Amino acid sequence: MRGDTGFPIRVRFSKHGKVRFISHRDIARAFERAFRIAELPLAFTLGFSPRPKVSFGLALSVGFESDAEYLDLELSTDVDVEPVAASLTAALPEGIDVTGVARIADRAPALQEAVSAVQYRFEIVVDDPEVAASRIDALLAAPDLVITRSRKGKQVVEDVRPAIRTLQPCGTTDRGVLLATELSTRPTGVRPGDLGTALGLPVGRVLRTHQWIERDGARLEPLEADPRSPATAPDGAETAGPHALQARAS
Repeated sequence: MRGDTGFPIRVRFSKHGKVRFISHRDIARAFERAFRIAELPLAFTLGFSPRPKVSFGLALSVGFESDAEYLDLELSTDVDVEPVAASLTAALPEGIDVTGVARIADRAPALQEAVSAVQYRFEIVVDDPEVAASRIDALLAAPDLVITRSRKGKQVVEDVRPAIRTLQPCGTTDRGVLLATELSTRPTGVRPGDLGTALGLPVGRVLRTHQWIERDGARLEPLEADPRSPATAPDGAETAGPHALQARAS
């Protein structure tokens, strides 16, 4: 988010329930409507068709739920971020809740470039948990995991094994086993559906639990990364950071 003439903020939101079937484009439209209802002083692009300066983070697959989605938004004037979470949540569809807002530095790296790891909890459908455990062990012991994907109409073969940092059972459901995984986003990403295919087991509900920005050996939640300097915050306002995150109680 460049913030050359405006004031960038970062928004964290969750997505649960039936709204998980809404497309990424529809989520963006819902937020644009919520910005208007909340009367945020949006900064707009120049040209014949001005658009709000909004940049979403890593796209979430349709059907997935999440505790940790993010977008960056540029405002034309600075605001107190404290009431923003509640006002946006009230204007969004049921199932989307804004859980944090932070001021970020001008020219902070874009979310899609900065986030280097994501965590998921997902269900695999299986009768015997021991079957899941043995297949997980085999997958993690394998030197590679080659999958074929379609990119721009072409079939591309990729080894995604290096992107799988952790994969382990973390509970059971009435249909199978819950798995927890941490995945790298670079140089190539891998999705829970890919893991299900590799395990030879159907994937049920999927929840994205965390996204991480990793720099110089530190792991940062995106609202903690790139805080705006206190010198640029309005008089009497706290700079956003680990202790200035505004959360809405569920």
